[in-house]
Amino acid sequence: MSAPKTTTFHVGMTCDGCANAVKRILGKMEGVTAIDTNVPEKKVVVQTEDHVQATDLLTALAKWGEAAGKEVKMLA
Repeated sequence: MSAPKTTTFHVGMTCDGCANAVKRILGKMEGVTAIDTNVPEKKVVVQTEDHVQATDLLTALAKWGEAAGKEVKMLA
């Protein structure tokens, strides 16, 4: 088994409702093992199994961000 990957995003979350939406969206994705949201810092850290592509995470978050009017970008 390979080590988990960590990907960090800047997400324009303004409240716990935003954070919960982000967790719900990412939590439905296969291979996501942990999600940590920080609303004040507008940061989301996602741990995934090795096969998960960061671009797939970004696509899912960007779709929500567009609908919610929130900025989403990958940091690392």
